[in-house]
Amino acid sequence: MATTDEEFVQVATLADLDAENRTLVTTRGQAIAIFRHDGGVHAVDNRCPHMGFPLDQGTVDDGVLTCHWHHARFELDCGSTFDPFADDVPTFPVEVRGEEIWVDPHPKRDEPPEKRWLGRLEDGLENDLRLVLAKSAVGLDDAGVDYEIPLERIATFGARYRDEGWGRGLTTMGAMANLLSDLDPEDRRRALYTGAVSVADDAAGHPPRFVQDPLSGEHDPERLDRWFRDCIEVRDRQGGERVLRSAIADGSRKRVVSMLMGAATDHRYLDVGHTMDFVNKACETLDHVDWERADDLLPALVPGLASAERSEERSSWRQPVDLAGLLEESFEDLPDRIEAREDSEWTPPEGLLETLLSADPHGIVSALDEEIEGGASAAQLADRVAEAAATRIAQFGTGNEFRDWNTVHHTYTYANAVCGLARRADGEGVYRAVYDGAMNVYLDRFLNTPPTPIPEPREVEVNPETLLDDLLETFDEEGEVNRAGRVVADYLDSGGDPEALKRALGGALLCEDANFHTLQNVEAAFERAERTGKERLHLIATARYLAAHTPTRREREQTFRIATRLHRGEKLHETS
Repeated sequence: MATTDEEFVQVATLADLDAENRTLVTTRGQAIAIFRHDGGVHAVDNRCPHMGFPLDQGTVDDGVLTCHWHHARFELDCGSTFDPFADDVPTFPVEVRGEEIWVDPHPKRDEPPEKRWLGRLEDGLENDLRLVLAKSAVGLDDAGVDYEIPLERIATFGARYRDEGWGRGLTTMGAMANLLSDLDPEDRRRALYTGAVSVADDAAGHPPRFVQDPLSGEHDPERLDRWFRDCIEVRDRQGGERVLRSAIADGSRKRVVSMLMGAATDHRYLDVGHTMDFVNKACETLDHVDWERADDLLPALVPGLASAERSEERSSWRQPVDLAGLLEESFEDLPDRIEAREDSEWTPPEGLLETLLSADPHGIVSALDEEIEGGASAAQLADRVAEAAATRIAQFGTGNEFRDWNTVHHTYTYANAVCGLARRADGEGVYRAVYDGAMNVYLDRFLNTPPTPIPEPREVEVNPETLLDDLLETFDEEGEVNRAGRVVADYLDSGGDPEALKRALGGALLCEDANFHTLQNVEAAFERAERTGKERLHLIATARYLAAHTPTRREREQTFRIATRLHRGEKLHETS
């Protein structure tokens, strides 16, 4: 047994180093590699901080310890790594007392865990290192760091280091932040990791975005709004960013969001709905990290607004029915219609959902016109359109092409974004967004031909927990779309807890290599279920969508598990 002297422990003798100038010792449960090099004795944690390979099997040359597993290199004396993917290896104080080697088995690491892991988070983002990002997510959570702190770092990085501006990565990060309250604690780590990976991947290989200064002086808010929309109209991103930054400095939050909504709806259904979802996720991200960061994040939306594809330029919006022209006619009277709204509580009329799902675009537009005049707010109508969009997914026919899942999905996440923005903004732009969503629900009608029936309620004599296990099994097999919908229906109809169902769906989602659309879809369904109380429709819809896109290779999950095991101190490669 090793003898002790206060903090130091006698672990070996110089004779133990004679054969190979190294030895492996274990003291107080800590495996330590001892090296003799350049006349000195050095002690390092035997686990390589990259993947846990035993460093006593590495090579020392010119003061550098190299791990043979992935060739990570470390300065032997202090443990600093040459390679950002590897992290520093902990080192230990050593004293040679005569022929005896004494070690203090407490690492020489003085840096607080929060500072250390935030620094590694930055390294992972800058170098697109998945394992580093996974370790950071685990380390920050284990250190008790509130999620808003890393979220702010990730969001500002993504907004700054991608010339194309706000994209799929930042939208995924915002969606993952929204999911956190619905997840088990371990899955919250997965969510932060998934968002960070998405932002790093989206920024990798792209030049940074050069920030434009705001305009000098004070400005009339309505004029700023006109200037901004004019800039977006002619695809002037630099001018648009300067105007938007001026509005952020001069105006209210509501006015800024209304400005963005106006520009996003001057043309129809930008970038098949992505642009609206990006605007909404930027606002939701600011809800998490503080609206004081609006000037850092919102200008990143401008490149996408200025370059977005405009759906009135697509044949589907022009032929055989000129949907864009139909909406333009309605929009001519929209200001008067809004002004004349009845000042009374609005109740959705019977049959409105059926109208929105019908094959009559003129009837759909007329119905929306009538409901606005009858007192319906944009937020109330947006909820109805989102319900119709969810129905398209819940009734999506599996005889369609696989990529058509994306078609109904885009309408759904667009509609969810409009619901969110309608609670923040006012003006014509919010109403125009409702009409755009309704027209796309109409365009998606053939993907419900024939419609897959939404499962009818039935009595099921089974423990709801068993049904959750059955649901998870559907994600392990290809093509179990309808079975997934049926299981969700049975679970809810038998009294299952919707919150437990969301935790199960969220956990299944985050263990997959879920793509951008699948991550969006589940987050939107959770939001709609909570906001409307219509869990059955929205959770059936998203379970079907998730089942259509699983199983995957689950590479992201393997990396996360490795990071978790390393953080726990498990031996991944050592045999002793």
